[in-house]
Amino acid sequence: MNNQPLEGFRALHRPGMPLVLVNAWDAGSARAVAAAGARAIATSSWAVAASMGLPDGEALAFGDLVRVAERVARSVELPLSVDFEAGYGDSVAEVAGNARRLRDAGAIGCNLEDRLGDGVRAIDGQAGRIAAVAAAGLFVNARTDLFLQERPETHASLLEQAIGRAHAWRAAGAGSLFVPGLLESGLVRSLCAASPLPVNIMLLDVEAPLAPFAAAGAARVSYGPAPYLAAMRALENRARALLAP
Repeated sequence: MNNQPLEGFRALHRPGMPLVLVNAWDAGSARAVAAAGARAIATSSWAVAASMGLPDGEALAFGDLVRVAERVARSVELPLSVDFEAGYGDSVAEVAGNARRLRDAGAIGCNLEDRLGDGVRAIDGQAGRIAAVAAAGLFVNARTDLFLQERPETHASLLEQAIGRAHAWRAAGAGSLFVPGLLESGLVRSLCAASPLPVNIMLLDVEAPLAPFAAAGAARVSYGPAPYLAAMRALENRARALLAP
C-alpha cells in the first residue's frame, strides 16, 4: 500500500498551525470549500444526514455514506476525511470491513467516536476498533465524547481521562485526538500539552475566533455542522426575500 498520501495528510496536523476543516456534506459543498483554498476536505455526519432529511447517529445507511464519499473524492483533488461516527458495526470485524469500503471509496482518513449509548466505550474496546481502522489504511481522528456528554464546569475533571485515552489510542494507531465539546482555551492548552496525539477541536460557529485555539496548541480545527447550518440559514433568508409579496 502506498502510504505517501496518508503521511502527507498526517503532516498537515501541526500544533499551533492547525489544519482548518470547513466541513462539507456533498460534492457541491466540497468543491466550494476546495475553491476557497482548503488543504483537505472533511465531512460532518450531522450535515450529511441532515442534507438527506435524516437525524445524526448512524440513521443514514452506511451504503449511502460510502456513495457520498465516492462522489466527494471524485469531485476534489484533496485528501478526504469521512465522519465514520462509531463505525457502523458492533464487532471489530464489521468496523474493519466498513473502513476498507471507505478507503476504497477514496477516503484517506476518518473520525471514529467512542460513543456507546449514553456513555463512552471502554478504552481497550475502543483501542481495538481504532487499530482495525488504522490497519485498513485510514488516518484515524479518534474522537472521545467525554466532554460532549458532560457540563462545561466538569470538563477540567475529565482531562486525565481524555489523556489516558489519547495514550491508549496512539498505541493503537490513531493519528489525532478529537475532543468535541471542549472549548475553554485554558483546558485546550492543558490537553494539547499533555496529549501524545495532535488535538482536534470543533467550533460550532463559523464566526468563532480561531486564534485562541491555535495559540493553545490545537493541530486541527473543524466546524462540524456549522457550515451546513450557515448555508441553510443563508438560503432560507434569501428565499424569504425572494418569496415576499
